[in-house]
Amino acid sequence: MLQGNPEGGPDGGNKSSEYISDIIIKPLDRHNLLRPETVESLFVLHRITEDPKYREWGWQIFQAFEKYTKVDSGGYTSLDDVTSLPPPRRDKMETFFLGETLKYLYLLFGESNILPLDKYVFNTEAHPLPVIRSVVQVSNTV
Repeated sequence: MLQGNPEGGPDGGNKSSEYISDIIIKPLDRHNLLRPETVESLFVLHRITEDPKYREWGWQIFQAFEKYTKVDSGGYTSLDDVTSLPPPRRDKMETFFLGETLKYLYLLFGESNILPLDKYVFNTEAHPLPVIRSVVQVSNTV
């Protein structure tokens, strides 16, 4: 749980830390578009290190999505300002949330033999591509 807020929400954090000035949220950066980069990093770090903290952090992110961004119709929405509770909603879900963010969360909690990183690489849209180990020569036959 984050210090400063009993719910550990966006208003939390250790305000007395000597590093407090290292993290600044500018007014135009207070939104959450449900982007995949953080959970993608957690997925890769967990696969490489097998450290359970990356799954714990991913679970906290997933729970926050469920609590603050899930809408009654079953979809999700972006947030305008994560520093206020409840955060104002934008009524917009970007396609990368389903195609990338949730995919990386699924893989983070799945078995490590599903799409192993030594056999697959993910492109910028989270599509797994097989790693080809040998180079095939193509002849100039026309």
